[in-house]
Amino acid sequence: MIARRRFIVALSLAASPLPAQQPARVYRIGVLRPTAPDLKGDDALSVNLPRALREIGYVEGRNLVIETRFADRKLDRLPALARELVELKVDVIFAVGSEAVRAAKGASATTPIVFFGNFDPVKLTFVASLAKPGGNVTGIVIAPDGTLTAKKVELLAQAVPAARRMAILLPGDPNVAREQVPEARKAAAGLGIDLFVVDMKDDDYRTAFGKIEQVRAQLLFVASSTYFYRDRRQIIDLAARYRLPAMYEWPDQVEDGGLMAYGPPSLRSLYTRIGANIDRILKGTNPADIPVEQPTKLEFVINLKTAKALGLAIPQALLLRADRVIE
Repeated sequence: MIARRRFIVALSLAASPLPAQQPARVYRIGVLRPTAPDLKGDDALSVNLPRALREIGYVEGRNLVIETRFADRKLDRLPALARELVELKVDVIFAVGSEAVRAAKGASATTPIVFFGNFDPVKLTFVASLAKPGGNVTGIVIAPDGTLTAKKVELLAQAVPAARRMAILLPGDPNVAREQVPEARKAAAGLGIDLFVVDMKDDDYRTAFGKIEQVRAQLLFVASSTYFYRDRRQIIDLAARYRLPAMYEWPDQVEDGGLMAYGPPSLRSLYTRIGANIDRILKGTNPADIPVEQPTKLEFVINLKTAKALGLAIPQALLLRADRVIE
């Protein structure tokens, strides 16, 4: 009898319809970039953002779509590209650089925006404060105070104490000039150094370095810019050809052969935090309640192999200040 009851129960369960499985939600992340597409696909963002999201469970082709829009250096295209992302109903816009943030914010007051860049988001009125952003914008800034430009000018000058002429290479982005040139001018003037501004046009690095040679610069400050990180190997090669001691933004640039860098120790770690902020928003947290993050550690890196190739003897006092020396 018991066996018969078990058979009837099993039969009734088999006949019952199974609950329908709900399809997994697919999240859409819009990425707004002022740069041109990287055809090799090996720039910092295209590598690190998908990696950071994958590590917390968002996988392209499964539950994630990344919609990337490039302005191709034409900053006036950013507002239309931002509106396009809003019309696609993306869950979050990741905006790189201040102009991309401005465009995204102008396109929507409700779509969450996570930014990344070297600017003051309070000064530019993107957020009410770092601790309590308010509105629909939050993100990560590269420098804990200002743009680190003055400190980098000082460190570069100490590498070549006799130098009196420094060029600052700009990417043609007016916001980079607005934020970094005044700091660089003030710091250079305080050290008795003449600063020459060289704007790069249409990715023409050869012409830009020709101008640097014309002004007889003895030092090169490579401005903080997503363009220059993307094109770091080309810049490093030209700096070596023109025998220019140069200051960069990221340790990666020094590992690739640049002379020195001062800033956050790892792009990878910053993108991990970007991924975490995007995750919080996708899970329902309001951007207004997510504080803008700043790096808690900065790293000064020197490449002695590059210094030797330039015939440059780095002062011992500067070496002692370095967090890491590449030999």
